[in-house]
This record gives sequence, structure tokens and C-alpha cells, in this order.
Amino acid sequence: MHHRKKIIVLTGAGISAESGINTFRDAGGLWEGHDVMEVASIEGWHKNPELVLDFYNQRRKQLQYVSPNPAHFAIAHLEKFFEVIVVTQNVDNLHERAGSSNVMHLHGELLKVRSSGNPNLIYDWDEDLCLGDFCDEGHQLRPHIVWFGESVPMIPQAISLVQKADIFIIVGTSLQVYPASGLIDYVKPDTPIYLVDPKANEIKSHHRVHAFAEKAGIALPEIANQLIQNHA
Repeated sequence: MHHRKKIIVLTGAGISAESGINTFRDAGGLWEGHDVMEVASIEGWHKNPELVLDFYNQRRKQLQYVSPNPAHFAIAHLEKFFEVIVVTQNVDNLHERAGSSNVMHLHGELLKVRSSGNPNLIYDWDEDLCLGDFCDEGHQLRPHIVWFGESVPMIPQAISLVQKADIFIIVGTSLQVYPASGLIDYVKPDTPIYLVDPKANEIKSHHRVHAFAEKAGIALPEIANQLIQNHA
């Protein structure tokens, strides 16, 4: 058995948007009608925790009404032929539902909550989260989401994965937006980079980047088939 090539797929809001999940990037800093800082910052949480909890309860409920799209399924299908790790900025579970078995969530997960007093206490959670829901140490539980102004604890692990990638695919996130902008600098010199984004040709800053200026649901199945034919 020959060595399986390692594919790292970095995904952002664009791949979830095709499944009907809105993000704040769409509407100039508003997210579902809210100012982003009200619902996605530690200040917003201290000022009005009920609003923040309600906002994420709605996001969590929405997961029941959306499904993975062809891009998610194409990424999952690559696992039959390659070692695949998905590094996602998304907080939904669409990659997992499509069958991806190795998903790192840089910005947290809607289906987890954590203690506001002890960041190591993290619980699986699929219902509404309310004021008065406490961790085992008696602290209010909060969404397990990286908010604006909070550090992204998984970035060092993401960097070390990208350094080992034989193929790097970027989907639905702009190369101008951190962390994609930073991670691309760690790719090995001979590793091909695929960028899938409707504006891919405008943001193609790297000579090594193969740009696919179309929707993820169209481009990803094409890329996956190409990679499988070349390497299988």
C-alpha cells in the first residue's frame, strides 16, 4: 500500500452559505439583523447574555433545516483515496453530516457549550442554552464559539497540519481574511493549492494557486474527481 497523500481542506462561510446558512459577511457586519458585536463578542455577552444565548439558540435550531451540499459530500468522498483533514472556520456540523471523519473547528461549534469560568469544561449540547444552565463547577454555560476579540486556540495545530499538506484546498473563504491569509504561508513549496471562490480570480495572489471561480458545490466535485483520477 503506497503512502496516502495528505489533503488539508480549509473551509469558510462560503461553503455553508450554499446550504442556506447565513453569515455576517453577507450583510455588511449585520448577522440575521443583529450588529455582530452585540452577538459575537465578549462585550456583547457581558452586556446582554440573553440576547447572545437566543441568537445562538436560533443558529443551533437552524441546523435541523439545512443539509450538506455537494461540496461537503465531495470533500468527504476524498477520504476513500487520501488522508483528509478539514480545517473549518464554520461552527455548523455539515462536514460531519456529509461523512468527513476528521474535522477541526477553528472557531468553535454550535453543538457544544462551555463553562464561562473554566474554558476546559466543554459539553455536547443540542438544545437551547439558557441563563441558569451551569457547568459542573457552577459557572454559567456559554456558546463554544470563538468571538471577536478572543484568541483562536487551534491555530498552532492548524499551522502544523498545513505544513504537512501534500495538497491544500481553500473553499469559501477569502485569502485576504485571517486565518486563510496566514495559513497559506505555511504550505510546502511543491504543494499545489486549489482556491474555490466565486471571486477566486480577483483574490488569486499566489502564482501556485489553481483558481476555480465558481460555487463550491460545482467546483469541489470536479476537483475531487480530478484528484482521484490523478492519484488513485
